[in-house]
Amino acid sequence: QVQVVESGGGLVQPGGSLRLSCAVSGSIFDFDAMGWYRQAPGKRREQVAEIISGGTTNYADSVRGRFTISRDNIKNMVYLQMNSLKPEDSAVYYCNTVPVQNEYWGQGTQVTVSS
Repeated sequence: QVQVVESGGGLVQPGGSLRLSCAVSGSIFDFDAMGWYRQAPGKRREQVAEIISGGTTNYADSVRGRFTISRDNIKNMVYLQMNSLKPEDSAVYYCNTVPVQNEYWGQGTQVTVSS
């Protein structure tokens, strides 16, 4: 059974950076695409980035140019480098497959952007 554990969140000032990590217990070779999602209070969960096994990446308009997704197929890790953070990026961030599989939702990692 695949388990997903996100880490790396925290409190950061506007304009700052964070790097989120996603450890996948199974082999991410099994998944064609992995993604990062986020959910802010009172809002629906949204996909912010995805990376396909060949390395192609896609981003939501709100984060394009600021966030970078990457994957390490040997270590079974997925990363999200977040730069130029804005208060509206504050949310709980999750890692999952694309499309999502409900049984793979982890606890997420909280990102708070505030001065």
